[in-house]
Amino acid sequence: MTPQPLRVGLVGCGNISDIYITNAPKVGGYIVAACADLDLDRARSKAAQHGIPKAGPLGEILADPEIDLILNLTPPGAHAEIGLAAVGAGKHLYNEKPLAIEIADARKLLDLAERRGVLVGCAPDTILGAGYATCRRLLGGGAIGSPVGAVGFMMCKGPELWHPDPAFFYRRGAGPLFDMGPYYLSALVSLFGPIRRVSALNRVTLAEREILSEPRRGQRVRVETPTHVSATLEFDAGPVATLVMSFDVWTHSMPPIELFGSEGTITAPDPNGFGGPVKLRRRDAPGAEEQPLDPGHAENARGLGVRELAGAIARGDRRSASGELALHVLETMHAVVESGDTGKAVTVRSTVGAWNRSAAEPAPV
Repeated sequence: MTPQPLRVGLVGCGNISDIYITNAPKVGGYIVAACADLDLDRARSKAAQHGIPKAGPLGEILADPEIDLILNLTPPGAHAEIGLAAVGAGKHLYNEKPLAIEIADARKLLDLAERRGVLVGCAPDTILGAGYATCRRLLGGGAIGSPVGAVGFMMCKGPELWHPDPAFFYRRGAGPLFDMGPYYLSALVSLFGPIRRVSALNRVTLAEREILSEPRRGQRVRVETPTHVSATLEFDAGPVATLVMSFDVWTHSMPPIELFGSEGTITAPDPNGFGGPVKLRRRDAPGAEEQPLDPGHAENARGLGVRELAGAIARGDRRSASGELALHVLETMHAVVESGDTGKAVTVRSTVGAWNRSAAEPAPV
């Protein structure tokens, strides 16, 4: 018998919340039964917009015995506080990325969840889409021989050009590394396994940024985090990757992620999406060939991670939850910053188990 969908309390009714709500019936496994926000009017408006039965302050959502899981979509600075409150109340938790800003808070969150017997998952869930399932199949099947390394590039001019309230992107725990790095690092770890050591150079190009979007056009934002990051990542399994993350680049022609092996190259898709294209060029081939995608979600399917967590809860299988992956990615990002500050290579202490399930396989719900 198929278990009932998880009843989710959504906390944080900002821009990203709509896709999680509208995708719930598409991906399955959960329904949004309540929402909360510091701005109660915004929570009530979101509930009315989407037909969510309940809206109220966080305390009411946490005390509601009908809520199984908290979907934490607050800004990064609140991820640890809200997450700890959720698991402390005995709720399962799915955080938007990153898991927390500080490593100690992330470890505290996972330790508390273990004691309370609840599971923690964390975005990004784009690695559960058809695009990276295809890449893992090709890599695991020896399509490019022995893996040698990879490159990853996320370079743009910054969210002050388009986001309605971009100040938080330049606070500690954000910037291009902490905002977009989880997509790239999660994808690379899902392909190559855990990261052992990093070396990096970082810079803050502008001490202040002028907001060029509405409604805060003309306001200035103080920059508290590196805005251009260049890192070298050494994986336990041997491959070495170069990762460049920047809010200081107007335009470029580099691939999102490219994987190199002894027998060829895979050009992987944007890890901020769920689909393709995926291109393979073998050693003796005249050019790259686009590969058919594995079965699975190729559209914007944010919410797959919540469905996967629902499946883990139904099976009693803690290994499927991605809190450990999120912690490993968070520690790696801090290691990149530390290496840039000190000029020394930094060892990553945490690890994560092998990626042992095709992301195209539907998670039981």
